Amino acid sequence: MMIDTTLGASAASTPKLGASAGSGGDRNADWQTLQKKAVEFEAVYLSEMLKPMFEGLKTDEQFGGGEGEDMWRSMQVQEYGSAIAKSGGVGLAAPVAKALLQAQEAREGSPR
Repeated sequence: MMIDTTLGASAASTPKLGASAGSGGDRNADWQTLQKKAVEFEAVYLSEMLKPMFEGLKTDEQFGGGEGEDMWRSMQVQEYGSAIAKSGGVGLAAPVAKALLQAQEAREGSPR
């Protein structure tokens, strides 16, 4: 199994909560950004969990199949995951956002 290391690099370059310009930063906007990223994470997770459901589907040779349908199906599964996450998901986004905030606070040494 390959591990994607781009997430770690992306997290290291992400601005810290409250680190935006101005006096003290806009913590509410930063928290909303963190929650949005947590929902995006849940969407990716759900898409990966949905993939096996669609891998074994057979298509009618007369009207479908081939590389084009495989590509379309991949995008369809991504959108399903995104739609599920945006409509409340399975409850993964909130704990992810909380864990990200706690990790950042521990690294900074300043509680929210």
